[in-house]
Formats: sequence, C-alpha cells, structure tokens
Amino acid sequence: MAKITKSHPSMNVHHAYAVQREIIRMRTAAGAKVIGRKIGLTSKAAQQMLKVGEPDFGVLMSDMLVPTTSSVPRASLIAPKAEGEIAFVLKKDLHGPRVNAAEVLAATEGVMACFEIVDSRIENWDIALQDTVADNASSGLIVMGDRMVDPREIDLAMAGMVLEKNGEVVLTGAGAAALGSPVNAVAWLASALFEFGEGLSAGEIILSGSLAAMVPVNAGDQLRMSIGGIGACSVRFH
Repeated sequence: MAKITKSHPSMNVHHAYAVQREIIRMRTAAGAKVIGRKIGLTSKAAQQMLKVGEPDFGVLMSDMLVPTTSSVPRASLIAPKAEGEIAFVLKKDLHGPRVNAAEVLAATEGVMACFEIVDSRIENWDIALQDTVADNASSGLIVMGDRMVDPREIDLAMAGMVLEKNGEVVLTGAGAAALGSPVNAVAWLASALFEFGEGLSAGEIILSGSLAAMVPVNAGDQLRMSIGGIGACSVRFH
C-alpha cells in the first residue's frame, strides 16, 4: 500500500499508536497472544532518516516467534529485512515514569541473541515515523537464539555482533549501537509505555534494537549472527 501519511497528512504519532493498538486488539481477538515488545529507531542514523529524536516501539505476538535454525517461507512476507539484536527476557514487571538501567538488569532473567525480521506493508519502505508505528513498528518475525545468559556477567554495550549472509560476513556491530547500551533502550521503553498507562511484564521478550544496518533477504538466503558472550542465532528462507 501507499504510505498512510500521504493519504492522511494530518496523522500524528499519537494517531499512529492508536492504529497500532487497534491492530494488536484485532490480532489478539483472532487468537494470537502478546509475548513482548520491540524497540525501533535506536540508532542516530535511523532517527535522522525519519527525522525523529527518539525511538519507537511495537508489540510482539505469539505468531511471530520462530526458533533458531528454522526455515521461513519467503512468500509469507512482503519485503523482509533482518536485524541482529539482543533480546531481554524479563522475570519481573517493569513499570514507571523513570525506569533506570539498574532496574532493567534487576528485572531481567537473561539475554539472548536474536534476529528481528522486519517487514513493511508500505510500498518500497517509503515510510515516515507515523507509517512504521501504525504498521506495528514494521515488525515481522522474531528468531530467538540458542542460549540465554545473565546480563550482569557481560558488558552489553561492548558486546560485538557478527552477521553472516550465505557464509559471508556482511555486517558487524556492537551493543552500544542501541542508545549507547541495550539496557538503556529497555529503560527508555518502560518509561515511554508509562505515558500510555502501560508497562512491561514478567515473562515478556523485549527486543532492544538493531546493532547494525538492515539486511534484505530473499528465498535461498541463510543468515547467521553471533554476539560475543551471549550466543548465536540462524535462520533460512525458502
């Protein structure tokens, strides 16, 4: 479809989040369950591209979850791109107007390497902030890694990522790409949700933001990413 902001130029980000909430309500009514949240636009480059000064967020649903080493049908997606990220699995609720990094770590059971397969209904990824927010922050699928580790045992900001496509290294990154540290990104999300009267719940998965650029994928592609001290994750497309 064409970008929403073209047909509805007066649409603001609050309208866009209202659209997102309605989409999640419809998906929940159809049987999917909310399993967490994702944070987008955590890098300065992405924020400058969409002319915004802060990240955005979307909702993770049970029908988006894919185990590592799975094979995903390319035809089930529209225009997918892969991002390497660090996922947080919560053991305690996070709720409040000024959540800090220490509170995030205390509430976290463990962190995992993961792929977020982002996707967009907007033609050619020609999006403004309102377009991606309304489209559930361009969420597609989540591919979780092979193990979970205690985030207090590693420096998440310095954790290095290597992403391979079809056996060749195509991107490298580090945790610092996500608002200086993935912990900062989760703290930002919990605080941002408080403004909507919401919070993060124990058991939820939180994707903390991309550690490098997006990688387009097509049928036949195989991706693998590893994050130092955390683990690895892989997915194929057929």
